[in-house]
Amino acid sequence: MTAPGHVPAGEAGGLRAVHLAGLGPERASRVLELVRAVPDYPGPGIVFRDITGLLADGDAFGHVVEALGDVARAAGGVDLVAGMEARGFLIGAPLATHLGVGFVPLRKAGKLPPPTDTVTYDLEYGTATIELRSGTLPPGARVLVVDDVLATGGTAAAGAELVERGGGVVVGLAFLLELEGLGGRGRLAGRAGAARGAVGAEGGASGRRGCS
Repeated sequence: MTAPGHVPAGEAGGLRAVHLAGLGPERASRVLELVRAVPDYPGPGIVFRDITGLLADGDAFGHVVEALGDVARAAGGVDLVAGMEARGFLIGAPLATHLGVGFVPLRKAGKLPPPTDTVTYDLEYGTATIELRSGTLPPGARVLVVDDVLATGGTAAAGAELVERGGGVVVGLAFLLELEGLGGRGRLAGRAGAARGAVGAEGGASGRRGCS
């Protein structure tokens, strides 16, 4: 799943494997087959990507963790994995265990007792705030930021900023799925490892999206 020489490894349900080549086409395709597309849910124009089936399949989910572990190793190794609330927790915690490192939750506002470091960022309609307990990160800790979907890149950029504000060094960003055409990869351009992060991608994405 490292950047050099990566090739599409399979295709299923409108999703392409971009960085699953190390798993081989059969395992990569199996991972993508378990992601269900639900159109117009929870509202018109939204294509909801349901990852429940993937999470429930031990072998396939293990393949995802293995592939994302390759992202961390390609970044030169990490000291911690930071996951975005809430689905980033589901991916980031087992990844941290796989790598033998700690896991740090990046929480929504109001979920942590003080003191906290905070970052507020823009959404399509309004703003959102994420928090990290102050003093959690050792100064200079190498951190991989993990979330389920890379769409516009706003949440991921805020997560990376929060890690840096807390004293960590972001060495990469990893995602289960990437929705192409929404500008997320471009927004994260210049950040270490950002382009290596996505496991699967949907070409020509438009409108809003959901994932659970």
